[in-house]
Amino acid sequence: MFLVSKLLVFITHPLAWVAALMLWALVLLGRNPARGYAIPSQRRGRRVLWLALALLLIQGWEPLPDALLRRLEDPYTRTPSAQELQGYRGVVVLGGALEPSYVWEGRSQIALNDGAERMVVPLTLLRQQPNLQILFTGGEGDLLDKGMSEAERARIFYQVLGVPPERLLLEDRSRTTYENAVLSAQLPGVDSSQRWLLLTSAWHMRRAMATFEKAGWNVTPYAVDFATGSQTPWTSYSLLQGTRKWVKFLHEVVGMLAYQLSGRA
Repeated sequence: MFLVSKLLVFITHPLAWVAALMLWALVLLGRNPARGYAIPSQRRGRRVLWLALALLLIQGWEPLPDALLRRLEDPYTRTPSAQELQGYRGVVVLGGALEPSYVWEGRSQIALNDGAERMVVPLTLLRQQPNLQILFTGGEGDLLDKGMSEAERARIFYQVLGVPPERLLLEDRSRTTYENAVLSAQLPGVDSSQRWLLLTSAWHMRRAMATFEKAGWNVTPYAVDFATGSQTPWTSYSLLQGTRKWVKFLHEVVGMLAYQLSGRA
């Protein structure tokens, strides 16, 4: 399943579609004229190139992916109040907010990516409720990287920020959301039937909740790292940001479908 998820990362990347269209166009444009297919092939090749260009340009118009991502995020805008937190055992923090281990190694500083809210928000929850624990779950999500696990990097992060060791639980073998749920439940002292907050990016929450509940967890969503607001200006355009949002949406939709078909969510 882990290798399949890595393959899906490529398949659900719109820039990969642009590259595939361009390759197809090059094949059409390179047809041998001696066989009499040159002119029709070149016409089709030019059409495919225009299609690739259009697909590339439309990726940067942010209102479209925002509208789709908003449908994933909007159900999880509410979070438990400080008073409601009293009944929870802890907060399960899904990995994905830390830079790869090769960025950490040889440096003297912690390194977070654009999902940093996953790491920072639990600190405020600990201050609000002294009985809460952090259960961080994440092994190494890179296929060939054999450096520090993400859980080890998380331990360094929380240690630097003064979280007491007794308030921190680490699961360092999982590589997928499904493994997050199953392997975290196997940690000593963890009772998944107790009430836990599930903290992850808002656009990932639907699949995470379905997976954890399927695995027997008693979880309440605590969404962070929202990719959208309540609305997006129609003039918002960025090839970089737009493509990133398309990747998030497509990855989640395909991932949720795969989890449902495999019985994991």
